[in-house]
Amino acid sequence: MSASRTARRIAATALAAGAVLSAVALPASAHDRDHHQQQSRVEISDVQADSPGRDNGTNRSLNAEWVEITNNTRRGVDLDGWTLRDSDGNRYRFDDVRLAGRATVRIHTGFGRDTRTDLYQGRRDYVWGNRSDTATLRDTRGHVIDTESWGRGHHH
Repeated sequence: MSASRTARRIAATALAAGAVLSAVALPASAHDRDHHQQQSRVEISDVQADSPGRDNGTNRSLNAEWVEITNNTRRGVDLDGWTLRDSDGNRYRFDDVRLAGRATVRIHTGFGRDTRTDLYQGRRDYVWGNRSDTATLRDTRGHVIDTESWGRGHHH
């Protein structure tokens, strides 16, 4: 009788110790996950690859083709030297751009004056494939931050 009571007490103590351990470990792993997400919380949030209306090559039509990048963190992110690329290798390089916390910037294909919310690639031809393409955002070290694909079996 007393042996089983001792065994129960040991089991209860072990369970309590396990609960304490997991309570101690939880914030650390949650913190690590949160820290890891800091790096990847800049994302391609929206793409309009097919400019509305006819693709007539006007600057207005080119600028209606765009990719949006959103910073989901509270801290500003320096995008200087980051790149946005399509599957054909057309590359746009961010130059002296800081994306504020919880902000979105739209990168248009054509010409325009860069602002806090709109950047322009200054191209005379469409970049993004209407039927299918992949937009890839990379940081200064060339690490892929996010990709967005559409067409060819991809769901936008």
